[in-house]
Amino acid sequence: MKRQGLIALILFSSTMLFSQSVRKYSNEFLNIGVGARGLAMSNAQVATTDDVYSNYYNPAGLVHIPNTFQIGIMHSEYFARIAKYDYVSLAVPVKAQKAVIGFSFFRFGVDDIPNTLFLVQPDGSVDYSKITSFSAADYAFMFHYSQALPIKGLSIGGSAKIIYRQIGKFAKAYGFGIDLGLQYRLKQWRFGLMARDITSTFDTWNITFTDAEKQVLLQTNNQLPKNSLEITTPAIQLGAAYSANIKNKFFITPEVNFTFTTDGKRNVLIAAKPISIDMNAGMELKYVPAKDIDVCVRVGVGNLQRSTDELGKKRFTVSPNIGAGVHVKIVSIDYALTNLTTIKDKEGGAGLYSHVISLRLDINKKQKD
Repeated sequence: MKRQGLIALILFSSTMLFSQSVRKYSNEFLNIGVGARGLAMSNAQVATTDDVYSNYYNPAGLVHIPNTFQIGIMHSEYFARIAKYDYVSLAVPVKAQKAVIGFSFFRFGVDDIPNTLFLVQPDGSVDYSKITSFSAADYAFMFHYSQALPIKGLSIGGSAKIIYRQIGKFAKAYGFGIDLGLQYRLKQWRFGLMARDITSTFDTWNITFTDAEKQVLLQTNNQLPKNSLEITTPAIQLGAAYSANIKNKFFITPEVNFTFTTDGKRNVLIAAKPISIDMNAGMELKYVPAKDIDVCVRVGVGNLQRSTDELGKKRFTVSPNIGAGVHVKIVSIDYALTNLTTIKDKEGGAGLYSHVISLRLDINKKQKD
């Protein structure tokens, strides 16, 4: 029954999706974050990201990769392992041009969803052999480019993304969008700007229900979804950080990011029309005992909101995250415990925590003397 409820929820959500053109939280799978380092810091990475995961957080940070080919891999599962999230990226420096090119692949999906449209026969009998299964998944393919600018400490980067979304054989969508980023380093200070979907990202949905499936939907009082255009409006992220050597081989880097969304009033830190503002912050403590070896501990808070409970009492909610990482020569392994929900207070219920592990490999890294 739970699985039947899940398919009903997905079909209902799809119907709502197809009936609108500009939606809040469109292509939301691209806003979850990638890499255990970034997720542990609640995605506060716009100013400090400097490795292959910059492909996602701010492509301008790719220029800080040393003369090495980097690969990033992440897998995580959400909602009691119902939803699976996979990410793979790579970055290749172009020495002569002081530039870096990169590629990223995303998949967020729910698999093996029972299709019960034909479970009940016209005579009222139940035929379990009619149950099939399908997947509802979102994909993104991105190409990235980053370039160091003549001004010392300043770099620019951009991403072109192709979106593919599929709900079984019932519906498919294709989309295209562009992101642009900037980073600036001034001594220990780090600043970043990330403009996502600057031209707006357009997803074109094509509905492919058969006549028999349409008939079942109509007989069960469901609306038939129609072909439509879904638009993701631009969002601007600003970040600032400070990297300090606090004692001998210990370094600390706090970062704060602000996100300005343009799709109307959201339930975030500052809810307004047409622009709402959200904030997320993170901090990394790094210990460097030897060359090419470091150990990190990270914390972060995000999803800051003001809410009202059933008694009318106003509350302030946050989503905390923690994590750790180890880097030894060419291998970096990071872990994060993330929370997709908000923690209201001591009486709040358990959050939807997920474990995230990510890997980074530095291939053909040149060792300095």
